[in-house]
Amino acid sequence: MSDFLWADWPAPANVRALTTTRKGGVSQGCYSSLNLADHVEDNPADVKKNRQIVSESLKITEPVWLKQVHGTGVADAATARHHAEADAVFSNRVDSVCAILTADCLPLLFCNQQATKVAAAHAGWRGLANGVIENTVSALQEKSENIMVWLGPAIGPSCFEVGGDVVDAFVSVQADASTAFIKTDATHYLADIYQLARMRLKRLGIERVYGGGLCTYTDEERFFSFRKNKVCGRMASMIWVSSEE
Repeated sequence: MSDFLWADWPAPANVRALTTTRKGGVSQGCYSSLNLADHVEDNPADVKKNRQIVSESLKITEPVWLKQVHGTGVADAATARHHAEADAVFSNRVDSVCAILTADCLPLLFCNQQATKVAAAHAGWRGLANGVIENTVSALQEKSENIMVWLGPAIGPSCFEVGGDVVDAFVSVQADASTAFIKTDATHYLADIYQLARMRLKRLGIERVYGGGLCTYTDEERFFSFRKNKVCGRMASMIWVSSEE
């Protein structure tokens, strides 16, 4: 039985938003069991079955699966093809599912108050520092005060160790981003990717931000973690406007 983590936020009733967990699929070994990524050397037939399980469980058309490159590109779900190179996707069509894959990076799900526009973004530290959030919001073509965001499960601030180059990448753009880092020794820091995302969203005038607080690294029962296991599956974070109330 698939185990989905549904977004807990005050979105309009017909907006569906969730992150899958690692439970409920057919993949084996380190990919056990609901791996949805076809680029991690899992059995392709198992990945196909897992995607079918999710689509049938949610009663959705299978989303376009992107080729994520830790960049800032944003695809249009209406025109993108499978393996389109992008790290975010948006839609303004009913029943058109936006999906991104993660295993420690931060998934962000966006919708507007009128439930006419949605988006999903994959934010590792590079994409986050370089503007994937800003590009996603720009693609929505919506006033900031009409947008709300849910932050899905990512590596937590007690586990996300980074070097000084990561700190510099954020502080060079926003000086107070330094508050999201705790120095642990001469060359290493612990980073709070949730806080960094919230700060970027606040700069854009987006105040309604929900979720956060989960840790993919420590909750191995529910989530895949690339930092912990290197070879592992991926969860999907998905959002769409349903034609059903």
